[in-house]
Amino acid sequence: MAEPPRRPRALLLAGLAAAYLAAFGSLYVQIPGLYGRDGILPARRVLRLSGKGLWEQLRDFPTLLWLGPSLGLDTELGMELLCLLGVLCSFGALLLEPLRDSLVFALLWVLYLSLYQVGQVFLYFQWDSLLLEAGFLAVLVAPLRLLSWGSPAWRPHDSVTFWLARWLLFRLMFASGVVKLTSRCPTWWGLTALTYHYETQCIPTPAAWFAHQLPVWFQKLSVVGTYVIEVAVPVLFFAPIRRLRLFAFYSQVLLQVLIILTGNYNFFNMLTIVLASSLLDEEHVGRWTGRSKRRNTGSWPPSLGSFLSTLLELSTYSLLLYWSIQYFGLEISWEQRLLESKVAFTYHEFTTWLRAVTLPLVGLAFLSLSWEILAAMYRCACVRGCFWKLWATLQWAVFATAAMGVFAISLVPFTYMEHESNAKLWPGIHQAFGAVQRFQLVNSYGLFRRMTGVGGRPEVVLEGSYDGQSWTEIEFMYKPGNVSRAPPVVAPHQPRLDWQMWFAALAHHSSSPWFSSFVHRLLQGQEDVIRLVQVDESQYPFSARPPVYLRAQLYKYWFTSSAEGSHLWWRRQWVQEFFPTVSLGDPTLENLLNQYGLKDKTLARRPSAAVLPRVLQSLRRLCRPVPGPTILWSLYLVAATVCLLRALRRRRRGGAPPTRHKGPRRGDPADRGGTEKNGHVRRREPQERGESQGCGDGHGDGRSDSRGDGRGDGRHGTKRKK
Repeated sequence: MAEPPRRPRALLLAGLAAAYLAAFGSLYVQIPGLYGRDGILPARRVLRLSGKGLWEQLRDFPTLLWLGPSLGLDTELGMELLCLLGVLCSFGALLLEPLRDSLVFALLWVLYLSLYQVGQVFLYFQWDSLLLEAGFLAVLVAPLRLLSWGSPAWRPHDSVTFWLARWLLFRLMFASGVVKLTSRCPTWWGLTALTYHYETQCIPTPAAWFAHQLPVWFQKLSVVGTYVIEVAVPVLFFAPIRRLRLFAFYSQVLLQVLIILTGNYNFFNMLTIVLASSLLDEEHVGRWTGRSKRRNTGSWPPSLGSFLSTLLELSTYSLLLYWSIQYFGLEISWEQRLLESKVAFTYHEFTTWLRAVTLPLVGLAFLSLSWEILAAMYRCACVRGCFWKLWATLQWAVFATAAMGVFAISLVPFTYMEHESNAKLWPGIHQAFGAVQRFQLVNSYGLFRRMTGVGGRPEVVLEGSYDGQSWTEIEFMYKPGNVSRAPPVVAPHQPRLDWQMWFAALAHHSSSPWFSSFVHRLLQGQEDVIRLVQVDESQYPFSARPPVYLRAQLYKYWFTSSAEGSHLWWRRQWVQEFFPTVSLGDPTLENLLNQYGLKDKTLARRPSAAVLPRVLQSLRRLCRPVPGPTILWSLYLVAATVCLLRALRRRRRGGAPPTRHKGPRRGDPADRGGTEKNGHVRRREPQERGESQGCGDGHGDGRSDSRGDGRGDGRHGTKRKK
């Protein structure tokens, strides 16, 4: 029976805390400009009082911002308070293992859901939904320590709830690969998507320019690799052989790291890697930290089970290679010294295959979950003491039922990609999904469905003027504009206005109603909105006084080529006018604001004598001149420094290597890294072990070194308690 996933669970929870930290911190610096009373889309419009009671309002529109008036806060300050609480809780959970608790993650989920409800178009991204779904799963995965005395190292049902993270990762990756083909996008079918992707993504990095220079045959081969990693490899998430799961893990990490290097996708790729930790096991993470329990006990000839496992593993790799060659027409051209590739199947054949495998994949996932449930039930039976055995079984029943419920309702968004399979689901599952849909417990995914900017990257360029004759371009901090400026590196911060500017350029300005409000705020000279464009006032050309006229032009941008030998990163060409020339009081602008319901009277902020509003306003003034990436990386640097200092202190306190003692037999309580009492594995306190706990050592149970050679496995060099 496999060990409980203590260390992988610790990685998942710590990584999720880091993702929450990026999400809350990034949003906090943008709230005044996006959602303030003078922002682009004031959040107070969403929370209009309807005369209902508090509980009715929470039921119809679940957000903690309804409680703001009772604290003397308006909607903007309420959002800032929620963000600050989220930053505080996530930072504490990142630093301190005891705070990676179910209650803490429940609070983080409620805080982000409350912000999501009023976030409107600026929070409608798939990674926001992914963070909410992963955050809800963390409530089930994390231990409950704050309300219980002591800290059990593991619970028999941990592997059941932990499996849900693997299922979420499977749905994310498999759907992202499938939608690229079901969309009928010619670039994905022609394997040429990456020849456009690097320059047309929202905010590329400098490495994207170099990746764009790679030869076409390599770009096409990279698309083939993307299909293999996103469509074929996710099936191995449920493989019974651990080496196949580890192969799937490193494949996913490789893809996400390459995306991180070439694109600024905020916390999304980090969160995906965090979910991939659900593919790891206790032994493999132990090797990373030098605390592996397994010893090299290889013998010859190998056992029958080992031989069959190796044979199945090699067969799987061979099939992946064969199918890749067969279905993507891989051929080596020795004369041209390149690897040719093409899609060797039709759209009809693919949809037929998808229809045939969707429900069997659901069945495979159900069998995998059932196995975890049965294994957890076996662990409950091994707990000592009748009372604790009954208590463990009760917990197992509750969490197994919760896991089955989450799995069932997730089938609805998962089968959206194949409508016939979706229609075959039991109607009760559809009803249950509809009942919880507003809480973002499960979602559908499908990233990079279609490749945009095939004829050039569309980009909106704002221009301002005082006389309507001479125009000055308004440069954004992050999105492309100045052709001589290098692409920035801003992840894990997400400049949400820059992202929406990218979407706005793909269609007429009427498809982005918020753009009219954005232009209106710039004409008014609203400082909070201007800081979304440029934090440094010296970089904003109209910092002295607002422009009298504004307009927007649509350009096409392309990366320059290495053959040009130019110092420019971009080249561009004017296409057409995107937004007409307007000024304050202009009938065109007034009609647009009235049409979209964005024209209302701005209420003056009443000075409050309460302490909380004044504290929040003081914190805002302190953070106002600091860019979002600087704030986030400062927090991460502090966390890394604290963890490093703790590791050094633990090493210094270790002193001379202790005398090696004869280790207990396998199966004894000490073999599990602690003492067993009433069916729970309890961690030894530092005073009992003569050592201190560290930060970020990869342990789910917080155990430190206890062996004489400095590599602790919880078995050697410990004394059994009498």
